[in-house]
Amino acid sequence: MSRSHNEQAIALAGVFQAASLVDQIAKRGMIPQNSFEASINSIFVTSPQATEDVYGGVRDLPFNLQAGLKLAQDLADNRASVNRDITRYAMGMLHLESRLQKQPQMLDQIGQRLDQIGHQAMYYDSQDSAGDGNSSGSEAVVQDPQELNYARGPVISNIAQLYQETISTFSFRIQVTGEPRNLKNNDNADKIRALLLAGIRAAILWRQVGGRRWQLLFYRSRVGKAAKRILHSGVSH
Repeated sequence: MSRSHNEQAIALAGVFQAASLVDQIAKRGMIPQNSFEASINSIFVTSPQATEDVYGGVRDLPFNLQAGLKLAQDLADNRASVNRDITRYAMGMLHLESRLQKQPQMLDQIGQRLDQIGHQAMYYDSQDSAGDGNSSGSEAVVQDPQELNYARGPVISNIAQLYQETISTFSFRIQVTGEPRNLKNNDNADKIRALLLAGIRAAILWRQVGGRRWQLLFYRSRVGKAAKRILHSGVSH
């Protein structure tokens, strides 16, 4: 199995995991926290040394991206378990990414805002550490940005606002369907918008590692086999 197929499987799994989480919030109002954190954190991994690093590295990848890898495998196997809404959201993310590539100014804007949001997340984390008694005096605890958990309320709210001010201005918009009580909840709405951006980030990764939409028709079995291999590789430690 070629390296490119592995990378494309990871990127596609990232798209489908974000789409699946959007669907779960809309219909059930709850999601697995580890999957949510992995998808949100990936937005801030802008200079990975390897594709696996976008989702926590080789060691934790099968766990962090488990839901997405299963969906990528099911898609390749033409299994009915991949519901239409998840597929529709995933295809919508790929389409929005292609639209975004034609808007370099918006891409720059998103990058700059994410840098700001990332620095704010470091501040929130340092404040939490100070409150737990893990810092001394008035000095903030400085952490490696790659080790931060960005899936917290204020950060999610800022990501959602960024999505509204940028991606939501496109004429094409992803229509999320589900239980009205879940969709009307402000926290859920913020999580959905943040996950849509996470899915578009994965779609950008998909393009960067050579993935194209037409490959989903003709070569998805290769990507599915790679997803299966990664999923069942386990975490060796």
